Amino acid sequence: MKKVPADILIAQKAKLKPIKSIAKKLGFREKELYSFGEHMAKVSLSVLDRLKSKKNGKYIDVTAITPTPLGEGKTVTTIGLSMALNRIGKKTTVCIRQPSLGPVFGIKGGAAGGGYSQVVPMEDFNLHLTGDVHAVGLAHNLCAAFLDNSVFKGNTLNIDPSSIMWRRAVDVSDRFLRNIKIGLGTSEDGFERDSGFDITVASEVMAILALTNSLKDLRKRLGRIVLATTKDSKPVTAEDIKVAGAMAVLLKDAIKPTFMQTLENTPCFVHAGPFANIAHGNSSIIADKIALKLSEYVVTESGFGADCGAEKFFNIKCRQSGLKPSCAVMVATVRALKMHSGRFRVVPGKPLDKGLLQENLTALEEGFSNLEKHIQNMRLFGVPVVVAVNRFNTDTGRELDFVMKKAVAAGAEDAAVSEVWARGSKGGVDLAKAVVRAAEKKSNFKFLYSLEASIKEKIEVIATRIYGAKDVSYQPEAERKIELYTRLGYDKLPLCMAKTHLSLSHDPKLKGAPKGFTLPIRDIRASVGAGFLYPLCGQMRTMPGLPTHPAGEKVDIDNKGRVVGLF
Repeated sequence: MKKVPADILIAQKAKLKPIKSIAKKLGFREKELYSFGEHMAKVSLSVLDRLKSKKNGKYIDVTAITPTPLGEGKTVTTIGLSMALNRIGKKTTVCIRQPSLGPVFGIKGGAAGGGYSQVVPMEDFNLHLTGDVHAVGLAHNLCAAFLDNSVFKGNTLNIDPSSIMWRRAVDVSDRFLRNIKIGLGTSEDGFERDSGFDITVASEVMAILALTNSLKDLRKRLGRIVLATTKDSKPVTAEDIKVAGAMAVLLKDAIKPTFMQTLENTPCFVHAGPFANIAHGNSSIIADKIALKLSEYVVTESGFGADCGAEKFFNIKCRQSGLKPSCAVMVATVRALKMHSGRFRVVPGKPLDKGLLQENLTALEEGFSNLEKHIQNMRLFGVPVVVAVNRFNTDTGRELDFVMKKAVAAGAEDAAVSEVWARGSKGGVDLAKAVVRAAEKKSNFKFLYSLEASIKEKIEVIATRIYGAKDVSYQPEAERKIELYTRLGYDKLPLCMAKTHLSLSHDPKLKGAPKGFTLPIRDIRASVGAGFLYPLCGQMRTMPGLPTHPAGEKVDIDNKGRVVGLF
C-alpha cells in the first residue's frame, strides 16, 4: 500500500468544484441554496415540497462492529462508498453528521473521513462549519436560564427545584463540568443547587434537530421538552416557561442542512451531530429525505458500533421518518477483531501492540464472534448486510480472506475489502457492487419492539437480543423513573440506550460477544421533545473528558493563515 499523506494535506490540495455546480447537477434550483462562500451552502426546506411526489432512492446505512478506541474507519467507508457508487454509475449522495468539537480537540481528532476519502473543505467541516452546533448550545442554555429564572422570580409554576433535570451544555470535553454547584454568591445571584454540563451533541435539542421533519414540527418538539416537575409531580415543559418560541428562532437556520462535497465531488449533506453512545447518533431525517428525492442511492452513517447507532437508526430514526433502509454495511477491521480475542489492549496515544500488526489467524478466529453477533443483530431487523473489511497495510491476504468467508457464513449477503482510504473510489468498487446487489434484494425491514411494550420490556428486548445480556437489574432511581414515566404516559416512547461503545455490554472490558452478564440500569431520563427515553447503562457519562495529550495540542495556524495539525 502506497504512503498516504496526512489528511489535511490531501484536503488542502483537493480540486473543489463550485458548490452551486454540484447542486445543479444533483437537481437543486438556485433559489433553494444559501451560499456560505464558494464551497458550502445551506439548503432550503422548500425543496421537499417541490420533490414530494418523486420516488425515493435506495437507503444505505453504514455501521460497524464494536470499535477499538482508535475507530475502524466507518466515516472513511461511508464517504468512500458513496464515491465508489458514483464511480460505477449510480447517482449517489452521502449524508453524515457534523462533528463535535469535543472529540476534534480531544481523543478522536477530525471526523471528515481520512486519506483519499474525505469531505472538504475539511477545516470548515471540523471547525464550526455553518454554526449549527453553536445554535443548538445557545438554545439549550437559553432554556436553562429561563428555567432557573422562573423559579427565582416567584416560582409561579410551583417547580420543585430538586426535580430539575435540564443541565447546561458546552461543546468541549470537560470533565470538570460534569457536576457543579450553581447560584453561589448573594441572593441576587440566584439560588444554590447541584447541576452540571452535558456536551452539546448530547443535548435533547440536538436530538430534536436530527429527528424533526419541518420547522413547524421543530417548534412543537421544543415545546414538549420536559425540564422538571412541579411539587405535585406534574411535568414542566419549555412551553410552560415560555422559551420554546425563542429556541425555535435560534434554530431557524440550523434546521437547514449544510451542502458540501467529497474529494471526488460527490454531493454531501452534513446535518446535526448527536453522539451514538449517549444520544441516537444519526444525522438528520431532513437531509436524508432531501437526498433520497435527488439520488438513486443515499449512503448515511450510524455512530459507533451497530449496537449503538444502528439499533437507534432502525428503532428511533426510521420509526420517526417512515423511511425503510435497503441495506446495512458493516465495517470491520482485522485489528479490531484480533483485539476482540481479548489478547491485546488498544490505548489511545500509545503504539499498537505488535501482535495486532502481525498475522494471527488464531486471534482473528477468537475475536470473530463480535462481527458474527453484529451481523445477527442486523438480520433481526430484516435488512440485508454487506461486510466491508477496511484494509490496513499490516493486514495479510489470508486474514482478509478469512474474515470475508466467515462473514458470509455468518449470514452476510456479501463481503468486500475496502481500500478507499488509500485509493479513493477506486478502492471501493467491489464494495459498491456488493451493496448494489444487496440493495436490489427485498428488504423485510421491521422494528425490534412494539411501542406498546412496557419500558422494562423494551429495555430487556434490547439487552438480551442486541447486547447478549442474560438479564437486567434496575437501581432505585431507575425504578422511580419507570414508575413516574409510566404514570405520565411516556412509556410508549422508544428507547435510546446510553452505554459504552467499546463493548456489546455495559462494561468496556468485555470484548468479543459476551454472554451471561447482567445489564445494570442506574437511571432513565426523558427526551419527550425528541421522542424517546434514554436509560443510562452502568457508568455512562454525558460529558466526556480530555486524554493526557488532547488532539488539540497539535492544532495551530501557520504564517500563511492555514490550519495545520488538524488530523
